[in-house]
Amino acid sequence: MESVTSRPALAAPGWRTWLVWGVGVAAYILAIVNRASLSSVGVDAALRFDADASTLSMFAVIQLAVYGTMQIPVGLLLDRFGARPVIATGMVLMALGQFVMASADAVGIGILARVLIGAGDAAVFPSVLRVVATWFPAQRAPLLVQLTGILGQFGQILAVIPLAALLHATTWSITFGSLAGLGVLFAVLTFVIIRNRPPERRGDRVDVSVDTDTGAIRVVRSSADLREGFRASWAHPATRLGFWSHFTTPFAGTAFVLLWGFPFLTAGEGLSPATASVVLTSFVVFSILSGPVIGALSSRHPTRRSYGLVLPTVVFQMAAWLAVIVWPGQAPIWLLMVLMLALGTGGPASMIAFDHARTFNPTHRLSTATGIVNGAGFLAALIAILFIGIAMDLQGAGTPTTYSLDAFRIAFLTQVPLWVLGATAIMVERHRTVRHIGGTQNFPGRS
Repeated sequence: MESVTSRPALAAPGWRTWLVWGVGVAAYILAIVNRASLSSVGVDAALRFDADASTLSMFAVIQLAVYGTMQIPVGLLLDRFGARPVIATGMVLMALGQFVMASADAVGIGILARVLIGAGDAAVFPSVLRVVATWFPAQRAPLLVQLTGILGQFGQILAVIPLAALLHATTWSITFGSLAGLGVLFAVLTFVIIRNRPPERRGDRVDVSVDTDTGAIRVVRSSADLREGFRASWAHPATRLGFWSHFTTPFAGTAFVLLWGFPFLTAGEGLSPATASVVLTSFVVFSILSGPVIGALSSRHPTRRSYGLVLPTVVFQMAAWLAVIVWPGQAPIWLLMVLMLALGTGGPASMIAFDHARTFNPTHRLSTATGIVNGAGFLAALIAILFIGIAMDLQGAGTPTTYSLDAFRIAFLTQVPLWVLGATAIMVERHRTVRHIGGTQNFPGRS
């Protein structure tokens, strides 16, 4: 049953609004540290667990599989219960996962730890997006989403340099036990600080519904129907456009930073661990710098996001990787930096996918649509990580002692089919979206 009523307008963001968002962003940074906590210690992990390349890949693959699988349930839970309990539960799960990892010395226990980490990580980013949607005026949402993604990238830096330094200065148990302690701290902090709605909307269950066939907008009261919410979200081609945009743009960078980048740079390209850490850190720096540029272009040219931003990003990544792969001998530092620039643009470009979800879905199923979109990038990343590991093993280069540059080159070529699949789907769903809404002149945000 739906009834039309007025919806209280949001006040200009005050200190409490920024505090709620700031705590959410800090939790997201910690979630990325947890997610990438094996990125610069992959060789240490391989030795600790006596794991070959395929087994080492499984740590990241299972973690990302859980993350991706949980996106839709997390979205449904967010639509029903709000950000506060979901994000706090996510922090608890990550803390448990790192506690298990701190004492793990067998592959099965390590995989259990990554399952818990993946499940907890899945709850954080969608929750912060929910905070943005409910606490900030709609016109500020695109900027806040980009800013959330940019600030979250600092978690990659913390995972690459300080975490590795802590491991090599202390022990495996102390390093991952410290992450578990931070998880408990942030579980308490997020539950105490974050609220589902701002004061002027407390107790209000009113949402805006947009009829994407006619463009009509109305305010409705409706309880979340979990099955209908998923069906309705997926039925709109713009949600699928967001899905494939997020599938195609960030996976190469995720696979590189999360697992295979450090071994490739050290064992393949012959860089010292310190230099490899600098190269990996540049990925984050480029991502941070490119975020505002891509965000501004996305806001100014809403009808050209797919062809003007998303697909060029995919082409740039593929071209940079192919240049590194075909380079005779070890690639020069400048070319590796170009690769980091190309991969670094993937994260900001993937944020465009959430604009599609937010624009074409009413707020009472916003988190469901966001979950559908967010799971896509991690689905692609886990496939890429698994394919790279399998390709290394098939070449007899599955352990740190047998890694080689030629084996890495062939293994990284397995990413090309994913780019081709995603780019094709983007073009198909973009055409369907334009046709569904009656032409690009009806794009929301078009000036």
